[in-house]
Amino acid sequence: MIAVGIDVSKSKSTVAILNGDGSIRAKPFDVHHVADELQALVDYIKRTSEPPTILMEPTSHYHYPLLKAFTEAELPVCLINPYQMKKYGDTELRKAKTDKRDSLRIAQYALEKSYSLIPYTPQDQKYEDLRFLSRQYSQRISTLTVAKVQLLSLLDETMPGITTILPLKSRDPDNCVLLRFIKRFKSFDVIRKMGKTRFLDSYQVLVKKTKDRFAGSKGLAIYELVLSSVTTRGENPLSAMTQDQCVDLVSTSQKAADEINLQMRIIAETMPEYKVLRSMAGVGDRLGPIILGEIGDIRRFHSGKALNAYAGNDAPPYQSGQFESRNRHISKRGNPALRKACFEVMQALTKPQDDPVYLFLLKKEQEGKPYNVAKMAAVNKFLRIYYARAMELYK
Repeated sequence: MIAVGIDVSKSKSTVAILNGDGSIRAKPFDVHHVADELQALVDYIKRTSEPPTILMEPTSHYHYPLLKAFTEAELPVCLINPYQMKKYGDTELRKAKTDKRDSLRIAQYALEKSYSLIPYTPQDQKYEDLRFLSRQYSQRISTLTVAKVQLLSLLDETMPGITTILPLKSRDPDNCVLLRFIKRFKSFDVIRKMGKTRFLDSYQVLVKKTKDRFAGSKGLAIYELVLSSVTTRGENPLSAMTQDQCVDLVSTSQKAADEINLQMRIIAETMPEYKVLRSMAGVGDRLGPIILGEIGDIRRFHSGKALNAYAGNDAPPYQSGQFESRNRHISKRGNPALRKACFEVMQALTKPQDDPVYLFLLKKEQEGKPYNVAKMAAVNKFLRIYYARAMELYK
């Protein structure tokens, strides 16, 4: 066999090829991510008389051109965690960091660990798409959060106290009375000039366009709030402009996040383990696809313990001589997005009396464990149960 090690970077990669005995077959050379050079690399590998083991690190989206070229050419390509590769390089006494040395190091790893490397498959693309959408969803939610904070800050100056009567329900922006209210009335100063009768009539027309059954009875309370409030930028046209922009941004960000979540559910429903995950207490249409995308193919883990380690929710033992630590913290060396999503599942548990995860969480809380400790212990239980149930599908 030959080992092909690829150090990926933006727009180009460095490739090194070793023979089966460890000798250098091709010294490290650069390959730009353009069609002709990628095809030349594929042709060179195919011309060799020995089966290749191709290994590279998944570096953001920079490795996708290489991955596409190899999969279309039906060449087996493996991906390795960059941190795992870094720890492998730490065994060298003399530290040196160049693209050429990294490519040789990756090729050496492929040669030594070829028996344990798992080639990338088309099925992995679905998990990759889910993870991509999960990260995009997180970005949209971050944008939504910032826009909501900015909007609430502006309302403190134009409509102080309005959110105590009309809450900000951004999950359904088209039917959120507050967002429509802001667009229509701009500030409390505008309402004062309208007068009580005209405002109440206009408010009832606005409420009829939404699905909120209780908002119609709040008009008088809003007008009383208007009369008692002090605005600081009520009649400022610049405030009205930026306020309208924040409303539009909240609405657009929420709709974008919902659209991404819908696509995630469509992909997730084609995978057999999604039904197992969705049937577990606390997992809904939003968290289910996120967890599935962050975990990926469950078959790549040899145990539930390994899955917890991937999430960074394990507490590795520490023992030396006569000393053995019994109070270890979780490593947090893993997938933070998966750990966060699982923590949200624990927060969403609503007393399912027959659910083993909830009973375990309740037990830890009764033992006096701190809030976060109890929740992360339940996450450990949750991932172990999911692993066991999902693996039954593939036996």
